[in-house]
Amino acid sequence: MKQEFFPQRLEYKPTIYAYEDTNPQYKGLLKVGYTIVDVKTRVARQYPIVRPGILPYKIVLEETAMRHDGTTFTDREVHKYLRYIGIKNPGGEWFKCSVADVKAAIIAVRTGEMNEENRNLEFKMRPEQIEAVEKTAAYFKSFRKENLNKTPHFLWNAKMRFGKTFAAYQLAKKMG
Repeated sequence: MKQEFFPQRLEYKPTIYAYEDTNPQYKGLLKVGYTIVDVKTRVARQYPIVRPGILPYKIVLEETAMRHDGTTFTDREVHKYLRYIGIKNPGGEWFKCSVADVKAAIIAVRTGEMNEENRNLEFKMRPEQIEAVEKTAAYFKSFRKENLNKTPHFLWNAKMRFGKTFAAYQLAKKMG
């Protein structure tokens, strides 16, 4: 039996988007949606009357709706998270929030972790940071086996801009 280790690449691009309507009654609200077509095309379909002049909406966010493992998620999961963190939802897919709030919700849904700090950026460790975290974790584990009542020490002699704080945070996450 043939086993597939990686999901097949989708032929479409699942996207979470947000836009603001320029009508004064929607001031401070963002419409958060999902599409597999181009965002401009999708939002334009929601405004069926074509009129001259400026558009009655402004697209403020387009983010992939794919997790790092290749699975996808929809706006419903993002809506659920926004409500969970206390964002007002006056109706449907409209939320009284900022673009940063929506980005943070997308990151939380994508990673499957609570985004308590409401971060709206995500990035991975660089190879040298991964190596430092792996070596340190291995050292701490071996030290504890041999020295039950002592505190281990490990010095990272790293250059400026290495990302020591970020790497230390990753080490803490790794070691629980």
